[in-house]
Amino acid sequence: MNTLSNTDSGQNAKIVSEYDDFYDDTIVDWRALGAKYKTKNIIQLCEGQKFTNVLDCGAGEGSVLKLLNEQDFCENLYAIEISQSGISQIESLELNKLKEVKKFDGYEIPYPDNFFDLAFSTHVLEHVEHPRILLREIKRVSKSQIFEVPLDYVINVDRYIDDLHSFGHINVYSPSTFRYLLKSEGFVIKKELKTRINREVLAFDLYNNKKVKKTIFTEFKLRILWPTLNLVKRILYGRKRYSEFGYDAYTCLVDSDGGLKIF
Repeated sequence: MNTLSNTDSGQNAKIVSEYDDFYDDTIVDWRALGAKYKTKNIIQLCEGQKFTNVLDCGAGEGSVLKLLNEQDFCENLYAIEISQSGISQIESLELNKLKEVKKFDGYEIPYPDNFFDLAFSTHVLEHVEHPRILLREIKRVSKSQIFEVPLDYVINVDRYIDDLHSFGHINVYSPSTFRYLLKSEGFVIKKELKTRINREVLAFDLYNNKKVKKTIFTEFKLRILWPTLNLVKRILYGRKRYSEFGYDAYTCLVDSDGGLKIF
């Protein structure tokens, strides 16, 4: 069996350095908009539950933390992040429920077993070189977990490797392949959501990120053409295929049964 060397135990140094300066003021609005829907998914999956200690694993610049801090979601928030620029942004938020934010190596979480009632990781695992190692650490330190990943997997996905790598997505998932990963690591899926990108997010990406000029045609695409194409896709795909390939993100609330299912 292959084992990781000490030099591989954390995220590759080049990858860490790439993210160290990633979170600056130029992406705050974009990240905050995405966080609006990530937070909505977390709250929906945890409806009726209250937590004492909650960990954001891979907290970025703290946009989800900021929104959860404003909710009656938990008593204490904690954050770990590999990027120093992200940590600096989080600290500048001065969140009253945030007890501490720590820099970590991408794998070893500096907290004792079962310290957290809930740990969540949103749009992180697609960036991680060794996702199973991080999953085991998250399971170790928490009683329940929430994971959200983008659904990048399509037929002939290797044709899109340059585009996906430009976002730092080195792992690609569909709902079933991600469930397989979790179940093989001893997680039990309690609740799940499949979501499409909201029109508000699409519009921001089109006009702010890509600098496309707003016209009658672009508004037609956003409001009529793309929703119609999605409806056609839903009809042509059928329920099962659309469930696997028709959504943009998968979010789930899980617990651990303590077992490792791959051997």
